[in-house]
Formats: sequence, C-alpha cells, structure tokens
Amino acid sequence: MLVQLSIRDIVLIERLELHLGEGLSVLTGETGAGKSILLDSLSLALGARGDGALVRHGQDQGSVIAVFDVAMGHPVRAFLRENDLDDEGDLIFRRMQTADGRTRAFINDQSVSVQLMRQAGRMLVEFHGQHDERALIEADGHRRLLDAFGGLVPDVETVGELHRVWKDAERRLKKHRAHIEEAMREAEYLRASVEELQTLSPVDGEEDELAERRATMMKSERVASDISEALEFLSGNASPVPMIASLVRRLERKSHEAPGLLESSVELLDDALDKLSSAQMEVEAALDRAAFDPKELERVEERLFAIRGAARKFNVPVTELPALAARMVADLDELDAGESRLAALAAEAEAAEKAYGEAAGRLSVKRQETATQLGEAVQAELPALKLERARFAAVVASDPQDATADGIDTVSFEVQTNPGTRPGPIMKVASGGELSRFLLALKVALADKGSAPTLVFDEIDTGVGGAVADAIGQRLKRLAENVQVLSVTHAPQVAARAGGHFLISKAGSKDMVSTRVAVIGPEERQEEIARMLAGASVTAEARAAAAKLLAGDG
Repeated sequence: MLVQLSIRDIVLIERLELHLGEGLSVLTGETGAGKSILLDSLSLALGARGDGALVRHGQDQGSVIAVFDVAMGHPVRAFLRENDLDDEGDLIFRRMQTADGRTRAFINDQSVSVQLMRQAGRMLVEFHGQHDERALIEADGHRRLLDAFGGLVPDVETVGELHRVWKDAERRLKKHRAHIEEAMREAEYLRASVEELQTLSPVDGEEDELAERRATMMKSERVASDISEALEFLSGNASPVPMIASLVRRLERKSHEAPGLLESSVELLDDALDKLSSAQMEVEAALDRAAFDPKELERVEERLFAIRGAARKFNVPVTELPALAARMVADLDELDAGESRLAALAAEAEAAEKAYGEAAGRLSVKRQETATQLGEAVQAELPALKLERARFAAVVASDPQDATADGIDTVSFEVQTNPGTRPGPIMKVASGGELSRFLLALKVALADKGSAPTLVFDEIDTGVGGAVADAIGQRLKRLAENVQVLSVTHAPQVAARAGGHFLISKAGSKDMVSTRVAVIGPEERQEEIARMLAGASVTAEARAAAAKLLAGDG
C-alpha cells in the first residue's frame, strides 16, 4: 500500500508530507482547494506525463516521492528484479520535474525510464473516476478481471503453456517442411555434389600439408642441378683429385733430395685431398637428400589443385570442405528420411493443438460459468447505487479460430442502463456518473481479486446524494477491508465511513497561495462533515447530522 507521499513545489503545493494507513481514507475540502493537484502529483510519481507547468511558480523544479509497503511476493517486486532494479524493503518512486519540461524518474534511487515507472506504478495503484477510463477501456482488462474473479489464473497459465508448445511444434513443422521442399528442389545437384566430394574425400589440414610438400619438392628441384654439377666437378673426368694425387706422389719422391723443402707442401696437399674427398661424400649425400620423384610432385600438385578447385566451386574455404561434405550427406539423409520425419512433426503439432484446444475449451466453459456469477455479484450491488433498473453482464464470446495464449475467448462488460434500451459495451453506454458506480460495484464484487493494492477513487459520488452516497460509502469501506482505498469526495456520507480523513485547504496571501493537507481528528471531522452537509454556513443542525453520520446512524 501507499504509506507516504511527499510533494515539493508542484503547482500550489510548496511542501507536503502525507502519511497514509490501511483501509479507507478520504480527502475533502472546498472546491479549488487542490484535491486534483494531489492526485496529479501521485500520478506523476507513478509515471504520468510530465509538464513544466506543474512546477510551482518561481521554482526551477518540483518533485514527488511515493513510498509503498508491499508484500515480498507481490508481482511488482519480480518486475523490478527482471529489470535489474533493487526491490528490497519499501519501494520508493521519485519523479523530478523541471520548469523547462525535462523530467527524471527513479525507483529505489535507481534511474529508470518513465515507461518502466508507469508499468510498475500500474501494479501498485489504480485510479478510478468519472473521466478515468483506464480500468474498463481494454477488453483484455475485462478478461483478466473475470479470470481473477473466478480463480482461473492457473487455468490460463496452463492454456498459455499449451499454446506455446503448440506454436513451437508448428514452427518446427513449418521449418522442416520448407527445408525438405528446398532440398527436393536441389536434390540432383546435392547428390552430384556429394558424389564429387566423397570421391575427392577432403581431409582436415590436407591443404597445408600438400602445399608444404609441393614447396619443398620445388625448392629441391631448383638446387638439385647445382648439386649434381658440384658432384660432377669433384668426381667426374674434370675432377682435380687425380691430378693433385699424382702431384703429391711426385713431390714425395723428390722430397728426400731436398730435405726440409717439400714436406709442408706435401702435407697441405694431402690435407686438401682429404677435404676434397669429404666434400665429395657430403655433396653425394646432399644429392640423395634432394632427390625426389617428379611424378610425386605431379600427384601432389594435382591433388592440391583439385581440392582448391572444389573450394572455389562450392564457394567455401578448403578447410570447410570436409564439413560441407558432411552437411550435404546429412541433407541427403534428411531428404531420404524427410517424409517420415515430416509425418512425425505433423502428428506432434496436431497432438499439441488438440491438447491446447481441449484445455482452452475447458477454460471457456469455466469463463461462461464465472461470467454468470460475476454478473449476479455486480447486479446485487446496483440497486443501492441507484442503478436498480440497470443490467450488467460479462459477455464471453468464444472463437476456436481466434486461439491465443489467453484462450479462445473475448470478454466484454456490457450494460443496459434502462429497460427497453439496447445493451452495449459499458464504455459506450454508461454516462460518467453511471460508469463510476458500475465500476465501484465491479470492484466490490471482485474484492481483492485483480486489483492493485491501492485504489484511488476521484469524486465517484459526484451528482448523487442521500442513500446513494451512503451506499457508495458502505461499498468503499467494504472494499477497503481487502485493499487500501483513497477517495476524493464531496459526499459527507462517504467521508463519515472513512478510517482516515485528510482536509485539503488553501493558505497564504493573494500573491502566493499554497495548498495544505492536514490529518483531522474526531472534532474537526465532525465540523468538516457538517460543512459538507450545510455549505459555507455551518448550523447546529448540520453538526448534529454530522455526529449522527459519524456514529453510523445516518
């Protein structure tokens, strides 16, 4: 419920702290005192459209803070958590409005969009009045109220889940059917492609391996001729080795004729022969290592060019050819098994549709029964509200072809305000005063079902008096046994039923006027109700009548 309302510099309100309790509270005061400003301020804190004109004259900005104490299991807390907002403790809605038209919204000191604030606010407070049609304007709202009255919410959730399962099955069927149809159109191409790829049998990493082998062999081919030439020089007919060996032998024979002259030369030439022999052996080994089969190079190149050509043909990287082949095989397998899979999906969708239809049908029957009960409950409230000749009905229209997550029904509240007139939608047939009384009767019938924890009624007793006003007061009090009710009223019979009474007045000079709100006690209440009865001049008779109303004898 709403436990506190703080207003700063909004229209005529300079500074206001309002603490509210459970049950029925009324706001009274002379016309023009600022009752509507109070409700406009609360609406602003709950996400209503902002306006720079709301800021008190001479100020740069105004603000409204609404504090709510709601149960931990209330849906608004889950809504806040879903939007990453803190939901611990009291819920604090704060709205800042600047004179230049800008506005900022906060929930629990976290900045939020006005739209999100409005969504959360609607879960906490409902506004009802002669010109406020939000509660009854949407047909979906009628269905929700009927379901709440009949305790059908679990049935609706079951139908919603079955609807989801059905639609999911239909989507799978539609997707598979489209896939099969497309595959059939491409079947010939698909089979030829699978045959080609299976013949090619591409392997992961094969391109890199082939490219590396090809590069190695091509490098070997370029250096092999030079190695052969070097080997020919070292071991062929033109090799210097025999010549050097012959020279060494001749010098060795002459060395004893000239001791100390040729020994170093012979030693160096012997060393050169050894190195040339080693070089010959190493060049022969290099030639062996560089040796390759040209046919192998040809095979490698053909394989590399084949897989690269396939990649270009199928417009995929070479690395994706194995996966493409697998997908094409799977597509062919699916095509071959498509008819049986299609039949299974169709049976699944049919079964899901049947399950939904049966559940929606059962829900529709319950709604028809509940509509009768709601109609009787609302009808029982109408005579005391001076609508004894009126008729109210919750009309349930069922159309299996219009299946939604909420079932196959549309619900509309229809009324007949006078005998002989044509019944019609409540929003079109009922006048402003009648609409507010129909709404009150509906809310009383619903009690705490389908309502926000705080209900605000704005002058729904306008234009009525006496017994009708008293009947309105009685019903507001009954309604307040289950939810918090705030009522702006001009009817003393309504004010006398309240547990809390706030008097709204103006104060200040002719140049600067402020709206004040005060909680009034028993004596002040009697005086205020007497004023409401008598007008500007309060008489002893009016005070006596007020005392009688407060005592419950009115």
